[in-house]
Amino acid sequence: MGNGQGDFTLGDETTEIARIVADAAPGVERIPAAERVYAFVKAAILDRVYPGGELLTEGQLSDAVGVSRTPVREALLRLEASGLVKLYPKKGALVLPVLPQEINDVLEARELIETHAAAKVWPRRKELIAALEPLIREMRVHRRANDAKKFLEADRAFHEAIVEAAGNEILAKLYDSLRDRQVRMGVKSIQVAPARMDSSIVDHQQMIDALASNSSKRFRELVVAHIHNAATHLRGMQ
Repeated sequence: MGNGQGDFTLGDETTEIARIVADAAPGVERIPAAERVYAFVKAAILDRVYPGGELLTEGQLSDAVGVSRTPVREALLRLEASGLVKLYPKKGALVLPVLPQEINDVLEARELIETHAAAKVWPRRKELIAALEPLIREMRVHRRANDAKKFLEADRAFHEAIVEAAGNEILAKLYDSLRDRQVRMGVKSIQVAPARMDSSIVDHQQMIDALASNSSKRFRELVVAHIHNAATHLRGMQ
């Protein structure tokens, strides 16, 4: 993008960022400045372009996105509320590193939300299967391309579809924030061990197969087992 926007490169990890990218064509100036900064920094953190421990300054981000410092401050406050940065007055924003306790906390919260959702969606399982099948096809495409980031996008969309089908908007929003954090943990782990994508595809296909069966208990057990598999892998990367 021209006119000072050359450094505005968004990742594809979240549906929010994907929406912003779509809205940005052809004129990124239509998007509020604070939202542009938020999307830019969030994507860079999730992509590990800004790794844990890096100090970001308002001036640096202002220049990168091509905006004044006021929207930068607004965006950093949102990022701090999301648990991605810690603000230090007159110094900047420290990108928070992923700690073992964060992995435990995120995965525990995921298990609570997803097992609840797995029970609630059972009466609507036919509609859910129709939503999930295209997503697992996407996962297979990205595995063949060895694209860890896009694979995790499809993975995320798969689980979000289950949670959203449960019909609780508050839990869906909370779950979205949890998955932001896990994306940051997961990209590096899959890049280091790409075969993890294969086992993940197996897990997801088993979930779809269970939805097509008559055992809601089996579906819930598979959801929990998948989260535990992810936890084991992520802890092994620390």
